[in-house]
Amino acid sequence: VLRPTLIKIGGRIYRKNLIQEQAYQHEEEDEDFCAGPGDCADEPCDAFVVEETEKGFQCRVEVPSPLYKYIIGKKGETKKRLETETRTSISIPKPGVEGEIVITGQHRSGVISARTRIDVLLDSFRKKQPFTHFLSFALNQPTIQEKFLQFKEEVLEKCSKDHGVSSSLFQNPAKLHLTLGTLVLLNEQEIQKACDLLQRCKEDFVDQIAGGKPLTVEVAGVEYMNDDPAMTDVLYAKVHMKDGSDRLQVMADQLVERFVASGLMLKEWDRVKLHATVMNTVFRKDPSAEERNNTMTGKSSFKERESFNGRNILKLFENFFFGEVQLDSVRLSQRFSSDASGYYATSGQL
Repeated sequence: VLRPTLIKIGGRIYRKNLIQEQAYQHEEEDEDFCAGPGDCADEPCDAFVVEETEKGFQCRVEVPSPLYKYIIGKKGETKKRLETETRTSISIPKPGVEGEIVITGQHRSGVISARTRIDVLLDSFRKKQPFTHFLSFALNQPTIQEKFLQFKEEVLEKCSKDHGVSSSLFQNPAKLHLTLGTLVLLNEQEIQKACDLLQRCKEDFVDQIAGGKPLTVEVAGVEYMNDDPAMTDVLYAKVHMKDGSDRLQVMADQLVERFVASGLMLKEWDRVKLHATVMNTVFRKDPSAEERNNTMTGKSSFKERESFNGRNILKLFENFFFGEVQLDSVRLSQRFSSDASGYYATSGQL
């Protein structure tokens, strides 16, 4: 209570008070949901536009339709509560119909308060959505696929008796990739916003870093994610620039930094960990699964995973050479999808 979670929205920071969903039914616990009338009246609104109308004030919020339900709440309770406490009316489009949520009220402070609380609610629930897209470099060139299949064959030949090792752990060779960061894009407008930002990144710094040429990288050696190689969940191939420079790392970090600043991506690490997953225990049950490297999500599924003993693989294939590849595009890839080549469907690229 004394150290509430801080949420950054539109360049401003808000306190997030913990509440129980069922608490909405009890009037005596109303204070948990809002900052109080005094705070509402003094709330500045430099982060959004409040229009004056003949009947008072209004504010429009662009919200993807999958998030409407979190503003409405169970049996409409959240919406009613927001309207009552802020003395506003909140108009929400029909389920599945993309549009704007419109907040209207006689007092500017009430409209601002309702908008602020809606922003906090949306930010909180958006973080709980599974990611839909990710920025990637494709590593599925024929030569890399061929070497990967050789790696798989040799691992199964030499290490199949090690605990948990089986053919179901291996990545689909057509989907080999580097993940730079994950995104939750819930409608076409958000996908277009991400595509537009990708193009601006190309103009602002990508072309300059790359020097107008593809980046030549080598995929060589294997490493594991967790602390104990005998209890491995993710084994990945290491990737580095052939010329020994850090240009790939710099480009990846700047892309993620730009997407985080835009609000399209959550910051997870200080630097992008450049790796190409080759074995993953989530593939054991679902070959199409992809793991989000985020400690806040997937905890229940993590417990169900059966780790494998990767010690011998790490010793025998420590310097395995998967090949050299020219990276010429960053893709906005769609999760759980495939294109004609077998790689993830691309929503946009630079």
